[in-house]
Amino acid sequence: MSATDNPRPRAKSALFTGVVGALAGASAFAGMAMAASFGSAGDTKVAELLKARLPKTQVSKVNCAIVDGLCEVTAGNNLFYVDHSGRYLVIGRVYDMETRQDLTATRLLEINPDTLVGGAAKANAAPDRSDAPLTSGDRASAAATPKRLSLDGLPKDGAIVWGNPNGKTVTVFSDFECGYCKALSNTLVSLNVRVVERPISALGTRDLSNRVYCAKEREKALHHAYAREPVGASTTCDTSGLDANERFAKAHGLQGTPVLVRSDGAVMEGFRSAELTAAFIAGGRS
Repeated sequence: MSATDNPRPRAKSALFTGVVGALAGASAFAGMAMAASFGSAGDTKVAELLKARLPKTQVSKVNCAIVDGLCEVTAGNNLFYVDHSGRYLVIGRVYDMETRQDLTATRLLEINPDTLVGGAAKANAAPDRSDAPLTSGDRASAAATPKRLSLDGLPKDGAIVWGNPNGKTVTVFSDFECGYCKALSNTLVSLNVRVVERPISALGTRDLSNRVYCAKEREKALHHAYAREPVGASTTCDTSGLDANERFAKAHGLQGTPVLVRSDGAVMEGFRSAELTAAFIAGGRS
C-alpha cells in the first residue's frame, strides 16, 4: 500500500487542519485590530516560525517567559501554546500547582473581561488531587447544572453574607483561587447587592476556605483572600457548613466556579460583564 493509500495520515491531517482553521477563522479579524507584541528576541523568533506554519492565524502576542519550555500565544481572543521550536502546538489550560493559579483562565480574562468565558466555570479546574473534595470523577458523573436550582436543602451555615443588606440577593458558589470569582466579586461590589457566598474547593483550596470562614471578620477576610492578601486572624471553628456546600455542588452538577443562583432559583454559570450580571440579578425577587 502506498503512502497515498494510507487513510491514517489523511485523518491526522484533517484533524490538524480543523484545529488550525478554527484558530485562524476565530482570530483573524480580532488579531488584525491588535498591534503585535513581542517582548524578546525569542518571542519574535517564535512569532516568525508561527507566521510560516500558521499563515492564516493573526498572532497578536507571544510570551515565552511565563512557563519554561512553552510560549503563550495570543491570537485575538484565543490563547494557545507552542514550544520554542514552533513545531508543537498545545491547546488547553496551564495550571501553576505551586501558586494554585489557573494561568490560562487569568490570561483569558485579561484578553476579554466582558465575555462569558465559555465553559469557564467547567474548564477552570485544577488537576486531580487526592485531598480535593471535588474530583474529576465527580464532575464526569454529575448531572448537568439545572437552569433552576432550589437552595432549600442547604443549611444557613457555610455561607459568608456580605454587601448591601437591603439589595437584591444572589448566592454565589465560588473558590478563592478562581480568577473569575475574583472578577465577579469586584463586579458584585459595584452592583451594590447582597451576596450569599458559599465557598467550594473546586481548586483544592479547602484550607483557605476554612481560614476565611473562621476569620473574625469574614467579609474582610473574603476580599483579602481574593486579593491574595493575608486573611487576618482566624480560629478553629465548625466548618461542616462548607462540607454541605461541597456535597450540594457535587449532587447538583456544579462543575466549577463561579456559579450564581438567583433568589428565584435561576442559575448562571461563569463570569459575565457587569451589565449582564446586573440584568440576571434584577430578574429575581428582592
